[in-house]
Order: sequence, then C-alpha cells, then structure tokens
Amino acid sequence: MTTPSLDRTTRFPVVALLHPRERGWLALAAVALALALWLALAGPLGRPVWLASLVALAVLVGAGMFKWRDDLRRYGPVVATLSFLLAAQAFHTLEHFAQEVQFRLLQWPASASGGLISPANAEWVHFVWNWLVVALVVALVRGGMRNLWAWLLLAWALAHSLEHTYMFTRYLMMLGELERLGVRGVSAQGLPGVLGRDGWLANSPATQGTFICRLPGLTTALRLDVHFWWNAGEVALLLAAAHVFLKQRLPAYRP
Repeated sequence: MTTPSLDRTTRFPVVALLHPRERGWLALAAVALALALWLALAGPLGRPVWLASLVALAVLVGAGMFKWRDDLRRYGPVVATLSFLLAAQAFHTLEHFAQEVQFRLLQWPASASGGLISPANAEWVHFVWNWLVVALVVALVRGGMRNLWAWLLLAWALAHSLEHTYMFTRYLMMLGELERLGVRGVSAQGLPGVLGRDGWLANSPATQGTFICRLPGLTTALRLDVHFWWNAGEVALLLAAAHVFLKQRLPAYRP
C-alpha cells in the first residue's frame, strides 16, 4: 500500500520537493517576520519599498538555506539545485507580476514600474541573472534532468539570455555614446531588445512587410510585457521539466 507522503510525491513532485517538511515552523516564522519587517519598513518607518523588500527577501533566503541543505542531504546536489531554482524563479515571477500591477493597475510609467526591488531592474542584473539561470539549467541537464521539457527549457532560457545580451550590449554602446557627447544625468536603461515595440525585428529591413511584423505582439508589445511572457514561458517549462524529472527521481531518494 502506498503511503500518503509517497503518493503525494508521485502525483505532485514539485509540491513535495518545495514542502518545508520538518522546517515548517521555521518557514512560517520566516514568512511572518518577513511580512512584519516589510510592513514596518515600508509603512511607519518610511523606508523605500525596494529596501523593505530586500530585507524581507534576506529573511526568507536565510530560512531557505536550511531547507536547501536538507534537500542536499536527502536527495543530492541535482535535486537541491532544482529546489533552489524553483524558489528563485518563484520570486522572479513575483517581481514581474509586481511590475505589471504597477504599470497596468497603478498606472505608473513603464520606466517607473521596476517591481519590488527596483534597483535590481538594471541591464547588468538582467544579463547576469539570465545567464545564471542558463548555467543552472545546464547543470540540471548534465545531472540527469533530460526530458523534452528540459531541452525546451534550455533552448528558451538561451534565447531569453541572448536577447538580454543584445540589450546589455546596446546599453553599453549607448553609455559610451553619451559619455563621448558629454551628456550627464541621462539613463540608458530600458532600451528595446530583439522583440517588441521598436525592437530589432520591428526595425530590421529584413522583416519589414513580412508575416513576422503581423504576428500579435512580436513587434508591438512593450518591453515590460515582452519580458513578462519570456519569464512566464520559462517558468512553465521549468515546472513541466521538474515534474517529469522528479516523478522519476524523488521516490528513489526518499529516506
């Protein structure tokens, strides 16, 4: 007869992996403390939202370290890496949702819709983050997470990172041009990438008048929306790849 915990692992392996298990009280305490600190810092103390969010995130990561150490001991480095990546992408997705709320519901300008940790909404941060995700996905594939969804995830993450490389390169070029012209106090952040409004596809002579320019959003979407959907696709593929992989891996590693 299958035990309830093993049955849960078999049917919902991602949920089973992310479950805090014996760290449940620590997880609840960390969430409560993070929320209390965020409300205090962003409210009565009048600190910036990004600082309050950073402090709250530090509390959650501190508690998460115990969980990831448990995963390392229980399942090994590959599954522990997957556990970390799932948690990291969950927060990254929250950032994208926060940006959409700021822009769509609060009617902030796109340039001001930087998410909960707005200083992290910088070209070099996007560049480093996305290539780190690629490196972690490569490590997972090398460690055994080889299924159709994992290969699609790797291709998607590579394409996403290449677009950020294009934007980071344009950013550096623009900074150099502004410096050459002696312009001060002008930001080069937020330049279009390959996709979306004013992006390479929208302006390239090779695509003018072709079906590419008629595809919904491909050459018309705002940068904020383009990267919301880049991230949504990446997370969906990560969840699918993790589900297939963990259904095979978790039962064999259960104590």
